[in-house]
Amino acid sequence: QVQLVESGGGLVQAGGSLRVSCAASRRISGIMAWFRQAPGKEREFVARISWSSASTYYTGSVKGRFTISRDNALSTAYLQMNNLKPEDTAVYYCAASKSEYSGNSPGQYDYWGQGTQVTVSS
Repeated sequence: QVQLVESGGGLVQAGGSLRVSCAASRRISGIMAWFRQAPGKEREFVARISWSSASTYYTGSVKGRFTISRDNALSTAYLQMNNLKPEDTAVYYCAASKSEYSGNSPGQYDYWGQGTQVTVSS
């Protein structure tokens, strides 16, 4: 079993930046991703990254503002969030897959973190 632990969330003003991290208890050979869930809404895909970091994919609303990365030596993934907007407010979840072919659906991921709150004030 793999444990994922997120950190780095917090409160920031609109236009500000935050970086959230996801530390895995052991090496992840598949896709790592970030999802988010706002109150009263379904969990939505944010970004994913392949094992080699050669392939990344973002949902449209964060493209150009968020950057996903990973350090396999540390078994850690990151989400750098710039130019944050109030609509980015949510609990951010890290997810990991045993597969290199997982996409944007939560059901395609095998392991989940407990989430970290990101709040953007206007």
